Amino acid sequence: MSTNTRTVAVVTTFGPSGKKILETTPGIKTFAFSPTLPHEEFVALLAKHAPVHAIVLGQHQVGAREIAACGGLQVVARNGVGYDNVDTKAMTEAGAALMVVGEANSPAVAEQAMSMLLSLIKNGERQNRLVREGRWTDRMTELGADLYKKKLLVVGCGRIGSRTTRRAAAFEMDVMVYDPYVDDAVITAAGGRRVTDLDAAIATADAISLHCPKTAETVNLIDARRLALMKPSAILVNTARGGIVDEAALADALTRKALAGAGLDVLAQEPPPADHPLFKFENVIFAPHTAGVNHDALERMAQQAVANILSVFEGRINAANVINKDVLR
Repeated sequence: MSTNTRTVAVVTTFGPSGKKILETTPGIKTFAFSPTLPHEEFVALLAKHAPVHAIVLGQHQVGAREIAACGGLQVVARNGVGYDNVDTKAMTEAGAALMVVGEANSPAVAEQAMSMLLSLIKNGERQNRLVREGRWTDRMTELGADLYKKKLLVVGCGRIGSRTTRRAAAFEMDVMVYDPYVDDAVITAAGGRRVTDLDAAIATADAISLHCPKTAETVNLIDARRLALMKPSAILVNTARGGIVDEAALADALTRKALAGAGLDVLAQEPPPADHPLFKFENVIFAPHTAGVNHDALERMAQQAVANILSVFEGRINAANVINKDVLR
């Protein structure tokens, strides 16, 4: 292999357009790995193909051990926007960039959040069941409600949260936004209004949509105390990360009918155990962590992940998508 050849490890859920770009770019060699590959085998695969210069990463963990196995890692390109599975400190110490796909999948996640909210508030699944079960005459027992003039609390107003805010505003909702880290102009431009007291906003919201990263600050952000603040008619949607909602506390709140329902694209344990306590509730709808990976978003993410990698290889790194900014210095 030429000393100028760069090796890229590619997760198999990567979009075809991204694979094609890599395969047709001179000086790039790729090998694939499954997102379900046991971690020890993943590490061994990296070592086998070393030096590995880039990883298109799904949900595998990458830290000092994995970086060492690569023997020359320059960039980890997340095939998404979350990066809680990557040790940013270890990446920086190795001089390797951790990059995300920016806005590539944010429309998809925002649409999923709105889809879950609409399904819950309109009683979509229950009405579908009435028709299928021949219970047409019971239709007045499962009526839904409007989003119109309802209060939505968006927690986190980054790429996804701002898009969710715009979509909710288009439904003529009153959108409250809690995010201490963004400017007022960002919130206003999206059609929301800033709130600074999270607890007070939770207490007045008809629905809550979570779009914050999973950090030490946000683990169990929605806990038993905050669930108790919610209206019994309110809906909770989480398309951010599992662990931001205390699931045991949510199950308890639903048992007590302390809120009307929940939409969860993410869970603390993925895949969840068969006896997960939230499975017994008809007013909880799930998706298997696919909000950001529909057909369209997969292609956009693949193209952006490749663009991120090539920007590193070509010495013109796309700083906007770099998480560990210290490597830019």
